[in-house]
Amino acid sequence: MNQATSARELEAIAAVVAEHPEGVGISGLHEALGGINRRTLQRRLAHLVKSGRIIGEGQSVARVYKPRIRVSPAPESARHMAEPGAGYEAYVPVSSAGADIRARIRQPLAQRCPAGYDREFLERYEPGISQYLPDPIRLQLHEIGYTSAAGQAAGTYAKSIIGRLSLDLPWASSRLEGNTYTRHEAKNLIESGKLVTGKDVLEAQMILNHKAAIEILLENADETGFDIFTFRNLHAVLSQNLLPDDGVSGHLRRQPLKILGTAFHPSAMPQFIEENFTLLLEKAGAITDPFEQAFFLMVHIPYLQPFVNVNKRVSRLGANISLIKHNLCPMSFLDVPGIAYTEGTLGVYEFKRIELLRDVFVWAYERSCQNYLPAATTPPAPDPLKIRYQQELVTAVQMLVRGKLAATESNIRRAASAIPEQDREAFMRLLAEAMKYLDEGRIARYRLNRSEYAEWAAAGKTP
Repeated sequence: MNQATSARELEAIAAVVAEHPEGVGISGLHEALGGINRRTLQRRLAHLVKSGRIIGEGQSVARVYKPRIRVSPAPESARHMAEPGAGYEAYVPVSSAGADIRARIRQPLAQRCPAGYDREFLERYEPGISQYLPDPIRLQLHEIGYTSAAGQAAGTYAKSIIGRLSLDLPWASSRLEGNTYTRHEAKNLIESGKLVTGKDVLEAQMILNHKAAIEILLENADETGFDIFTFRNLHAVLSQNLLPDDGVSGHLRRQPLKILGTAFHPSAMPQFIEENFTLLLEKAGAITDPFEQAFFLMVHIPYLQPFVNVNKRVSRLGANISLIKHNLCPMSFLDVPGIAYTEGTLGVYEFKRIELLRDVFVWAYERSCQNYLPAATTPPAPDPLKIRYQQELVTAVQMLVRGKLAATESNIRRAASAIPEQDREAFMRLLAEAMKYLDEGRIARYRLNRSEYAEWAAAGKTP
């Protein structure tokens, strides 16, 4: 067997193990990987453990393999972080409720109660009444996600950062699925179509599918909605060339589905799946807050598992629809620890608890805003009128201050009398604004000294 094949097998095994923070046995790995015989699988696992990429715990048939996640520093703004022990994993700051869910999810799979899809979990949610994101959290997200494109055509802001977004989102979202491409490799793939030797071509396809999906959402930002047409087509793009049967791409699931590493068992009834997906989208469309809308999709699409695969990817891209339409900062999922995202999702699957996934969602959005908004925020272009009449504005302000005149409409009109008629009204607005914000910190703009300003202020002429 050649070295490239061996490398592909090692990466495939590591990717499957990464999806099972609670541990997965050799039987589960063999079932998931299929094409690797058991003896070869044992050798590959021994190599991964020895090299430190994964952890092996237990003996004989009880032996399980877990991902080894490296530590990253906690942000200073962490709300709560569980005390780390030796070799603790990178995680997001978690609430006390999130920490409780994490502890329950980390119990051995045999000790967790089997759980099936509960339609009441969806039915209990009432748009406009129910809240997965409390008011303080939504207010915080609106404040940090606000962009200068607010009120403009849908998708304006996301299109302004498309160069970065079309790399960051495909790469980061694919990493959450175990994709091993580095950001640099993903950049070369997206920009020049360069594949990485020794890596499965399916990894490249996954990244390119994400890129196509985000571009389609931007191209059709006005028309994209929370309807079956949008989400079936989103699935078709994200799953292109990735499913064993291409005939199921873009179609709702009509077969049973087993999810490794969880006690959760999705419904297998096609009519039930279709009815609940229709209801899910109706409720999503009725939610007015874009962040609540986004998080609702990240909770309920994976929980229902409406497609045979690629459900979480659909939910992450779908969550961006409302952010794009409202010209809020989009969510790229950069730096999101895979284990935190996985455990948050498992908390929904097995306990119908959303708190840990909410912790991940809020942290991920904060990180996206940190990445995009500072880079995208540039000083507004100066008003051409301000440049053209810069000296005239200085003279007009001086006239009012030195004459100890209040900034009334009649005084402003008199100060603007020398301005050509076609520009006079606009100039008057500029002058009124200048006088409104005039204080000791701005008098140098208008070549005034402190005593002149003080006399004007003492006369009670400040606006």
